[in-house]
Amino acid sequence: MNDALSLDQQIDLQIRTSGPISVATYMGLCLTHPSKGYYRAADPLGANGDFITAPEISQMFGELIGFFLVNLWQQMNEPKAFTLLELGPGRGTLMADLLRAATRAPGFRDAMRLALFETSPPLMAEQKRNLAAYGPKWLENFDAFEDGPVLIVANEFFDALPIRQFIRKADGWHERQIGLVDGKRSFGLSPTAIPPGSMPDAVADAPTDTMLEVCFAGAEVMSRLAAIVARQGGAILALDYGYAATRTGDTLQGVRRHAFADVLEAPGETDLSAHVDFGALANVARAAGLAVEPLATQGQFLTRLGIGERAAALARANPGSAEEVRAAHDRLVGQEQMGELFKAFCAHSPGLAPAGFAP
Repeated sequence: MNDALSLDQQIDLQIRTSGPISVATYMGLCLTHPSKGYYRAADPLGANGDFITAPEISQMFGELIGFFLVNLWQQMNEPKAFTLLELGPGRGTLMADLLRAATRAPGFRDAMRLALFETSPPLMAEQKRNLAAYGPKWLENFDAFEDGPVLIVANEFFDALPIRQFIRKADGWHERQIGLVDGKRSFGLSPTAIPPGSMPDAVADAPTDTMLEVCFAGAEVMSRLAAIVARQGGAILALDYGYAATRTGDTLQGVRRHAFADVLEAPGETDLSAHVDFGALANVARAAGLAVEPLATQGQFLTRLGIGERAAALARANPGSAEEVRAAHDRLVGQEQMGELFKAFCAHSPGLAPAGFAP
């Protein structure tokens, strides 16, 4: 593509030249275009960005995950060398908070090798500043792990991976695509039906006009990471909005400046995401030989880890901030806020008993 053109122009040129593109191709261009993608251009986090993640709301989120990781490390008999990997670390806030708590455990810091997977240059610069004391290394892929167990954390990572969308019609399932109508981007359907056997059994009897979203990229990431954990030992913790079993419906959304936005407008300037099918990820992890905990809501997970007690301790230590601490607690675990919509997923080596999940 001609980099002198805006991303808007480049996408439209590709459609005119090669025909309609899939939703996955569109998401990939919008989010990770080498020079004009959303995660390449600027820091999207915080009040001045487009959205705020759980680690930015309160230190309690990261501290409890730090406890979660120490507990797993201790269950593995405190290996003298292990890799701690975060996928999409943002500004490094989550990692800084969790390590502040986790490194209080004798031996944890000396054993840890910190690895980060990030595609945003502005965010990588923030991570370097915030995590320099821990000597992080940035991975370009999931093929270069040192020996020893691997503990992986992914907060709001899988929701940003490209999805494909399929809609059922009388003659079968057709992929949803993005083309141009009167010069404007719009949704349409591929004229060629998908072979029926390629669709999940869960949607075999779906009525006409049902939409199914499939995240092949998420399955590929989970497959690679699960194979490593199965071989070397460890666990994968993912927190994101999503659902426990494959279901139908359109969850693709755009967010810009803390408000919902049209997904087809302002490519490269709008955050695009979709709900995570944790049931599909669980199937991939089990196929690799990992055990998978029953999916928990974020509220359940954090409450079981002791966020109520931590909030009370912070409020006692800082009476002037007690109301702020209470509001952060409620935002993280409240059913009407993040507590119900966001889920906690954990796949791990058989024999481990991750904290925060139902026995």
